[in-house]
Amino acid sequence: MAWEPDQAGGAGRPTHRAKVVRAPRKEGPRIQPDLVGKQQFQGKHPGDRYVRVIRQHSGDFAHAGPGHLVATEEALEARGPVGRGFGRIKRLLIGPPLSTAQAAHERLTKTKALAVLSSDALSSVAYATEEILHVLLLAGLAALTYSLHIGAAIVVLLFFVGISYRQTIKAYPAGGGSYIVAKDNLGELPALTAGAALLFGYIVTVAVSIAAGVAALISAVPDLHGHRVSLGLGFILLVTLLNLRGIRESGSIFAVPTYLFLAGILGMIALGLVRNAADGFDARPPIAPDGEVIAATGSLGLVLILTAFSRGCAALTGVEAISDGVPAFQPPEWKNARATLTWMIGILAVTFSGITFLAHQYGIVPLAANHPGGYETVVSQIARAVFGGVNPADYDFQFATLAIQILAANPAYSDFPRLAFFLARDRYLPRQFTFRGDRLAFSTGIVTLGILSGLMLAGFGGETGRMIPLYAVGVFTAFTLSQGGMIARWIRLKEPGWQRGLAVNLVGATATGIVTIVVGVTNFRKGAWIVIVLIPVLILMFRSIARHYANAAGELAEQTPLDPKDIEHTVIVPVAAINRVARQTLAYARSISDNVTAVHVTDDEAEIEAMREAWDKLGTDVPLVIIESPYRSLVGPLLAYIDEIDQQRPNDTLTIVLPEFIARHWWEQLLHNQTALRIKAALLFRPGTVVTSVPYHLERHTGTAGGATGSTGLGRRM
Repeated sequence: MAWEPDQAGGAGRPTHRAKVVRAPRKEGPRIQPDLVGKQQFQGKHPGDRYVRVIRQHSGDFAHAGPGHLVATEEALEARGPVGRGFGRIKRLLIGPPLSTAQAAHERLTKTKALAVLSSDALSSVAYATEEILHVLLLAGLAALTYSLHIGAAIVVLLFFVGISYRQTIKAYPAGGGSYIVAKDNLGELPALTAGAALLFGYIVTVAVSIAAGVAALISAVPDLHGHRVSLGLGFILLVTLLNLRGIRESGSIFAVPTYLFLAGILGMIALGLVRNAADGFDARPPIAPDGEVIAATGSLGLVLILTAFSRGCAALTGVEAISDGVPAFQPPEWKNARATLTWMIGILAVTFSGITFLAHQYGIVPLAANHPGGYETVVSQIARAVFGGVNPADYDFQFATLAIQILAANPAYSDFPRLAFFLARDRYLPRQFTFRGDRLAFSTGIVTLGILSGLMLAGFGGETGRMIPLYAVGVFTAFTLSQGGMIARWIRLKEPGWQRGLAVNLVGATATGIVTIVVGVTNFRKGAWIVIVLIPVLILMFRSIARHYANAAGELAEQTPLDPKDIEHTVIVPVAAINRVARQTLAYARSISDNVTAVHVTDDEAEIEAMREAWDKLGTDVPLVIIESPYRSLVGPLLAYIDEIDQQRPNDTLTIVLPEFIARHWWEQLLHNQTALRIKAALLFRPGTVVTSVPYHLERHTGTAGGATGSTGLGRRM
């Protein structure tokens, strides 16, 4: 702060007897845009007038220009002890806030992007082969040999889908998810279908990935079998918190486990191939575990083969993550995204083919989740066979598999919030999904995904096999619509090389469309019907939200005039007693308007005359209306009175001024009635009504509130 003499007065510091001279209201603005205000002081002599210059006294704002302030990190700090405590916990869990200017530095390198956006696709090889074998086992042990043919068909489909998404990334360098491609080329309904399918697919992705990770942990530690759901929910909470820390930091955390898993699985495949080559690639016949007799419950027909193929297509889930997440890459975004996608497709093809081949070579038989001898995944059985039994190498691989499965949920945490952002931007989801949190992550989408995936995992008992049928329907629906959108784009724009691109997308769309139908038909009774029913429901929800936003934008009623000269106030002040709180509130109301009415609601007849006498002694020109409430209700009669006044003065702006008692501590607030909150809640949805609270805070040296002990100044009943 600084002192400077007024042009009309002398010099020197003001005396202790100086008093503040308030400037007339019409002499200029009360608030200075640059936080530099002036107060005039009058000394004891007539010429002793001074101007006190009050400058910014905190580091909450930085000056960027005239009338332009930038809030600093200090402005985010909570003022109360509870808020400060919550802030410390929040900083501990997700880190300090990041400014918007740091968004460019939160981009992913290709190395980190492969870990963050590819972990879902890379981890799916750990259970895709197992799903194929589970279906083929229905036709007996001999049918397991057909896994090689089914696996080869899936790899071919993988290459077509990968090439298609490479084209999509180049065509949509700002992010080419299925929703964007379908919206740009096919229209609203296909776009919303793709959006609904993907949102549900991401929820299932998290639940399936976490469940698969828990299955890997149970394979290493069978005693944990009874804690499948609780372990899964704990891992979902962990991944949610890590993603709230931001893209780059979560990428750094997830990179190490992803590459450890890749090193482990590629090492296992390489060692398995070397040992099989030494044996002349002689495949071992599949043998039922523990001498168990497995009888064929069905014939190996086309339906069974198609079912196995559709379940094995879980290996393709997650392929779209890089296309959805192009904006997360460092510049040049689309080139880095295409390079990362190529690496992911190559690694995915090698690992899936290797696991399927080794499962055939070692005669692996999948176990049921409730197998009496203890559950063990197919990948765990392969690792035990390759590494020569249960040993440190086997345990290391199992825990690496656990890590990658848990982290495989991460691409969904990147893409679900981003897709929700696009839908909210187009007004198909609440606008809260467009806001970034302290760490530049779409926090609302991340938390929503964590909650919904946790509910799904708990609802299906944490069993991967029960959720796989829901997994592929949504994913392949999005695949098909994305490639269909690219077909329409090639035909419309006819860009260079469009014939080759069109051919690739035609084959890809046909293949993924067939897979979608096969998955839906063969798994309909096993849960696919849920997706088929849920997608139309989500589309209806999207359209309802969009309709609401359109109506809100186009039908805003002119409940308050736009010109201040046209505003006529009718002010109503509810009072409970004649005390300092009521007098303070009445004074504030009179400063707004001369048209002020006080209202007192009571259920005690004896109190009416006493209230009138006290009001007359007050000597105010504000009229008092007493409403007797024989049914002991406060809010109802008050609202009815407000409605009657509104009918009499329909062109006025009704302003309700509420006296509100504020205790020093949050727990003390619980000792007082919350009448003001109840009235505000009741008036919140009332059009054309302005509600203003006049808070009355307890002074630190008093135990009462000027005669209002235990009262908010509104009513005596809770």
